[in-house]
Amino acid sequence: MEKNLDTNNEVNKEISDNTTNQNLEEIKENKSEKDISINNVDSATKVVIKNEINTPEKPIAKPKKDLPVEKKPFPEFINMHLIPTLTEEINQRGLEINNINLTNTNRPIAGDKCWVINCEIKDTCNFWLSFEKDDISSLKSISLSKPNQKPSIIESFLIDEKRITLKLIISRVLQRLNGQKLIGVN
Repeated sequence: MEKNLDTNNEVNKEISDNTTNQNLEEIKENKSEKDISINNVDSATKVVIKNEINTPEKPIAKPKKDLPVEKKPFPEFINMHLIPTLTEEINQRGLEINNINLTNTNRPIAGDKCWVINCEIKDTCNFWLSFEKDDISSLKSISLSKPNQKPSIIESFLIDEKRITLKLIISRVLQRLNGQKLIGVN
């Protein structure tokens, strides 16, 4: 019986060795066929193939969006965007600005301390646009007067607006001046 077992083991080993050798030969043949097909391709394609295989996909970077002007720090927004744009709009209507500036001072009429844009339009009017805090979304008011006079009324400004933008502030200042027939005829 031991003899039969030894014989069976030898036969199984031969079959296994033969199968392994055949599989190795097939793998070598397949590999050499691939090598041949790659070698037959021109050199430009080889580079592309290598790049496609070796280069990992890079995620596409989203371009950084610039911060909207309304999100910039208050002094920068007022001095670099609001005042120059407001000046340009008033000049386009044929009027001349003698003086326009931002100061942290007492609000006209009310007398409380806040940020105030004081604008003097030559031979037309003066207006004071006041911000309660150094934030364009804070409570705002506007006061108007004829040249060389003190303002007599303080009005709330943009109180119902959820989103305050540069264009909105400019348009409402101009609308308010126009409503008093200070920068044109209605």
